[in-house]
Amino acid sequence: MKFVCFGEIMGRLSPVGYKRFVQADCFEVIYGGGEANVAVSLANFGMDASYVTKLPDNDIGKSALRTLRAHGVDTSDIAWGGERVGLYYCEKGASQRPSKVIYDRKYSSISTASKADFDWKKILDGATWFHFTGITPALSDACAEICLDALKTAKALGVSVSCDLNFRKNLWTTEKAGKVMGELMPFVDVAIANEEDCEKVFGIKAANTDITGGKLSHEGYKDVAKQLSERFDIPTVAITLRGSISASDNHWAAMLYRDGEYYFSKDYLIHIVDRVGGGDSFGAGLIYALSNGYSNQDAIEFAVAASALKHTIEGDMNEVTVAEVKALAGGDGSGRVQR
Repeated sequence: MKFVCFGEIMGRLSPVGYKRFVQADCFEVIYGGGEANVAVSLANFGMDASYVTKLPDNDIGKSALRTLRAHGVDTSDIAWGGERVGLYYCEKGASQRPSKVIYDRKYSSISTASKADFDWKKILDGATWFHFTGITPALSDACAEICLDALKTAKALGVSVSCDLNFRKNLWTTEKAGKVMGELMPFVDVAIANEEDCEKVFGIKAANTDITGGKLSHEGYKDVAKQLSERFDIPTVAITLRGSISASDNHWAAMLYRDGEYYFSKDYLIHIVDRVGGGDSFGAGLIYALSNGYSNQDAIEFAVAASALKHTIEGDMNEVTVAEVKALAGGDGSGRVQR
């Protein structure tokens, strides 16, 4: 099986530890991005994962490339050109202080890409699965057209498609997101979202839910998944359920709507080391489980366990194995030393 992920990989600049931006006299540099994080997780799970983007032909672009290759991701279809790798600054929150992100990604190579940069018939030849997020079409009108071109080709070739809705208010308005994503979602087989994404992009709100107060309603999420599925004829919808106690401690679970039935995972109380990439690790876990014949219940349990582990790992990418995820999904969450 071959999995293809398309999006933007960025440089992440973070103050050391839990320092604030105003305290920082140096920044740690790593790389990450929604679809890149999914590709890395799938490669760590032993899958044939390919990542597609556009990078500048300079040492920073090659540094990002090296990160992908170090994780076993196929980078042979990356386009080269443009002027820069996009950046984002991340200040990690703690307790009652939330994390903060500042983007510096305008005029990045992928945001200035054109349809001519990607031969999707070649890229998707022999592929089993194609994954993208709502971040990529938000980068530019051309990126939205590139995504649509990729989706049309995927459908023509019989490739399964997943999309993490991932609304980013700093990239586009809710009105434009709804219009553009509304044109892309009919091509999607597996949709991944949270309650805020569904409300901001499509006006689908979970009843009796307070995300800032940590109050979640299972019935409300059932309705959200069903509405999203019926509006765009999407057979499988996954909704992540995050109950925020503070920046450091969350409840974490998810729901899968498939074949007209609802499946809820167990709920994890997680102490957060780094929450960036948590949703991406969930998406990768779900893609892996569904494509490897897991039952619906086992699939949502695997995806949530993979993501729970990611919250304990520094950086954007989930550095775990299938065996580690299965151990947690199977009930071993003690954290005891492995000798």
